[in-house]
Amino acid sequence: MASLLDKVNTLISANLHSMIDKALESNNLKVMDEYIRQAEKNLDALEDSAATVGGTVKTLKRKYDEISAKVEKLDRDIDLLLTKNKNDLAMATQSDLNSKKQLAQEYYEQWQQQEGEYKKLMDAKLKLEVRLEGIRQEREQIKALLELAEAKKITTKTIRSIEDLQGSGDADARRIGDQIRARLDKIDAESEMVSSRLQNQVDDVIGAAELEDQLAERRSRLGLDKQG
Repeated sequence: MASLLDKVNTLISANLHSMIDKALESNNLKVMDEYIRQAEKNLDALEDSAATVGGTVKTLKRKYDEISAKVEKLDRDIDLLLTKNKNDLAMATQSDLNSKKQLAQEYYEQWQQQEGEYKKLMDAKLKLEVRLEGIRQEREQIKALLELAEAKKITTKTIRSIEDLQGSGDADARRIGDQIRARLDKIDAESEMVSSRLQNQVDDVIGAAELEDQLAERRSRLGLDKQG
C-alpha cells in the first residue's frame, strides 16, 4: 500500500506546467497521454485498495462494538454477583472481563489504524481524480493549439513553452496559452482544497457517531432502550 501511495503522490505532485511545455516543445501529446494512462491505472488500484480497507474498517468496528457490549454486560454481572456473595463466580467473571477488555482494545487500535489508512487512500484518490480530470481537459486544449500552430505554420521553435506564448505575436496562440495557465492554477488550487474538504466530512461523521454513542449509553443507563 505504501508503494501505491508513493506512486500516486508522485503523480499528484507532477508539474503540469512542465508537462505541457514538453508537449509543446516536442509537438506531440505523448507525455500527456502517458500521464493519463498512469493516472488511470493507479486510480483503479486506489479504488480497489480503498474498498478493501474500507471493508476491513467496518469489520473491525463491528467486532469492537460487539466485544464492548459484552464487556459492559460482564461489568454489570460482576456487580450483581458480588451483591449476592458469589465471590468465586465474580472472580471468574472478572478474569473474563479483563480478557475481553484487552481484546476490545486490540480491535480498537486495529480499527483506528485501518481507518487512518482508509483516509489516506481516499485523500489520494480525490486528489488524483482532480489532477486527471484537469490534464484530460488541458490535453484537448494543447491538441487544438498544436493544430493551430500547424495550420499557421508556427514552428516548434516559436512555441517553446507556455511562457513563450505570453510574448507570442499570434493572438490566438497567446489567448490559448493564457487559458491554459489559468486552468492549471485552478487545478492546483482544487487539489489543495480536496484534503480539507475530506477531513471536514470525516470529522462531521466521527463527531455525530460520538454523540450517538453518548446518547445510547445514557438511554441504556436510564433504561429507556427497554421501553416500547
